[in-house]
Amino acid sequence: MYRLVDSKVYYEGKVLKLQVDEIEYTLTNNKGIREIAIHPGGAVIVPIKSDGKLVLVKQFRYPLKKELIEFPAGKLDNDEDPLICAKRELEEETGYLSDDINYIGKIYTAPGYCTELLHIFFAENLREGNHKREEGERGMQILELTQHEILDLIKNEQITDSKTISALFYLQSKELIKF
Repeated sequence: MYRLVDSKVYYEGKVLKLQVDEIEYTLTNNKGIREIAIHPGGAVIVPIKSDGKLVLVKQFRYPLKKELIEFPAGKLDNDEDPLICAKRELEEETGYLSDDINYIGKIYTAPGYCTELLHIFFAENLREGNHKREEGERGMQILELTQHEILDLIKNEQITDSKTISALFYLQSKELIKF
């Protein structure tokens, strides 16, 4: 398919590395350049309350310069177990705790240029904990919505976050929720 000719990391930050690979296609010997954002991955947590409502957050996303409605999520620390990350993000962003957290799937967020893999979990039997928000999360709002309300927000393009839409699909396809 191809062979790697050269690879160089041009930037290494707190969240990602930027790498440029020079490749050569084995069938044609044509050369190509691939720019890659190397990301450690993350975890998404879908909190489900006893009344069936799902807990989402509305938060400002700096790269887009606007607020998004999404399920809580966060970046994995070095070699962190995604379940540990999911538990941390649940409490940090929503103030809830749960010992009943289950894995439901995974998604690659932008496989054309980024290695980010998100692991998706759902949490039931929520109990009150303490918010432990980071600096950029202080203005975050908590939303408790029914599945139908979330679906309407997706249809009306008020929820456009891919991990949230994917997580809702996983819940429905695994029959954990029904529309």
